[in-house]
Amino acid sequence: MTFPALAPLADRAALFAALRQDQLVTATAALGEHRWDVDLAAGTLTFTSETDPSRRLVARTSLVATIAPGPRSLMWAWAHPQGGSDPSIASLRDYGTTYSIDELSNAELPFPAETDADLDGWITGAAHQIGAIAEEITGRSPYYSAPVGSGTRAVFLLDAPLPPLTVADAVIALPRILSELTLSDARSSVWDLARLAGWTMQWADEAYSAAIVSDASGSATFRFDEYARIAGVESQLGQPPQA
Repeated sequence: MTFPALAPLADRAALFAALRQDQLVTATAALGEHRWDVDLAAGTLTFTSETDPSRRLVARTSLVATIAPGPRSLMWAWAHPQGGSDPSIASLRDYGTTYSIDELSNAELPFPAETDADLDGWITGAAHQIGAIAEEITGRSPYYSAPVGSGTRAVFLLDAPLPPLTVADAVIALPRILSELTLSDARSSVWDLARLAGWTMQWADEAYSAAIVSDASGSATFRFDEYARIAGVESQLGQPPQA
């Protein structure tokens, strides 16, 4: 359990966030062994190959939050001394104010009491939760979670030179992604995937037994079982959608 009040937002964005993280991992893995460096003043985060420094991936970045074991709290970047005044990050605070979510509108968020057993693992999980929430509210992606010393992790939103997420890309990655991901509300996650990726989506029937998503690369049908879990994904790449 990370921050319970924030779970619905993170769960809704989970599928999109996982697919975008997969794209980022693929892009950085192509560099081989690499390091990362952030310049908050310039607003950039750079991944650089250790064996060939001329090979780099440079992304425009915004700090979202820091999560620290010392004070046992999360601090949102809009309240952080190094956070800057990025309006997209401030939109998290505004979202919290609009929908009465104190965990977004308060500058600092204390850890829940039950985080003692595996604090490092909990902080890592919380960083992924915050990254997904930032994508959900801002529409920007992917995020990057990084250790910054003394057990603290920072969460960054990236505008990275990655290709847009297409239906065809998703269909290829989904068997692996879904085997590692538990979706609390698969229908909402598929709907949000289509929204954030900019795809067209329609329900197959009034029972919401399937969702059909499409873009220029083709279409895919997500079918749901009686427990509203994803039971299968059928694709028609390069073809118009069919119900």
